[in-house]
Amino acid sequence: MVEFPKLRSVGRMMLAALAAAVFVLAAGAGAKAQEIKIGFAMALTGPLAANGKQALLGMKIWEELINKKGGLLGRQVKLVYYDDQTNPSTVPGIYTKLLDVDKVDLVVGPYATNMIAPAMPVIMQRNKVFVILFGLAVNSEFKYDKYFAMIPTGQNTKPSFTEGFFDVAAEQNPKPKTVALVAADAEFSRNACEGARENAKKHGFQVVYDRTYPPATTDFTPIVRAIQASNAEIVTVCSYPLDSVGMVKAVNEVGFKPKMIGGAMVGLQATVFKTQLGPLLNGWVNYETWVPSKQMMTPDVQEFLNIYQSRAKAEGVDPLGYYLGGWGYAYIELLGKAVEGAKSLDDAKIADYLKKNTIKTIMGDIKFGANGEWAESGMMQVQYHGIKGNDLEQFRGMETQTVVHPSKLATGKAVYPFEKLRQ
Repeated sequence: MVEFPKLRSVGRMMLAALAAAVFVLAAGAGAKAQEIKIGFAMALTGPLAANGKQALLGMKIWEELINKKGGLLGRQVKLVYYDDQTNPSTVPGIYTKLLDVDKVDLVVGPYATNMIAPAMPVIMQRNKVFVILFGLAVNSEFKYDKYFAMIPTGQNTKPSFTEGFFDVAAEQNPKPKTVALVAADAEFSRNACEGARENAKKHGFQVVYDRTYPPATTDFTPIVRAIQASNAEIVTVCSYPLDSVGMVKAVNEVGFKPKMIGGAMVGLQATVFKTQLGPLLNGWVNYETWVPSKQMMTPDVQEFLNIYQSRAKAEGVDPLGYYLGGWGYAYIELLGKAVEGAKSLDDAKIADYLKKNTIKTIMGDIKFGANGEWAESGMMQVQYHGIKGNDLEQFRGMETQTVVHPSKLATGKAVYPFEKLRQ
């Protein structure tokens, strides 16, 4: 029999190469299996997309930075997410898929009350820890012991969005006597308006108008005219982004000039709506959760914003990221630090760690109290003023807004009545 040494040598090399390839593939599969997967839904289309997209960029920045540091528990982290389309009906299916099909290790909440609430039954059934982003009093009915809210409403959740608004109104001389309340017929708005009623009663205001409108409303002129006819001195609005824009425009078109207006209007914090409305915002008083004041612009926040703003244009998101960019980073940072602190992916251990410890995040030190809400409130009210045209740069700092409540964060006093800033 004739032997072929070269062929035998080639054969051995091929077998060695095949074995090496199998080893690499197996190692790669093993490494991939070792990733810690964190799943969530986020509003990337629909009315809340302007806020959801900036939150997602904040989360992606955290993912990149934590992986550069070695990940969590020595494992790389992967975010797994789907667009909820700002549609509550999509949310239960998304979280079921994340847990049953994608087999994520951990979950965090979607953005906003109306999307968080429908996720709760799925999360509770699976007994998962649930850190949520900007949900108002969602757990007041569920009372789930592994729920943690990343929103600075404090323990008095429902009144928190308008507490500062009513406090400022009550300080005026002469004090106004009558108030109108208007809200979208949706979970967040109803909760905020319920809190507004408490605040009105606390300060002795007479409610002369109290109505809701369908979430699909596009023409707010009839609503504004009805409020105007009530002769209310101050007006509290509890609305979602497109409603907020519509309400500001309608007030301007009708020429309505109450003594004070605003309160709990989601959307006015986003740069896209500020630049769209421009001077129409002058005089409005509304809630905020973070502003670029000297007191709040810490080195950690500045470092984050430098990264965020350098990428915002390419990502097609809010160019400043003041509203949900930082909070998006912070709420998943909070979960990551709890995992590290608990030294485990066990939901019960993570929840226990969050209950017992103060967590340092780029948005400050966070301590949870009852029902998974913050132990103390960090809500503010700001007043817009001096806005000229629709230029972005005027919104980069504090040039066009003043923090008027609470006093410990205030950067100035409210101008009252509203009409003084409309000239």
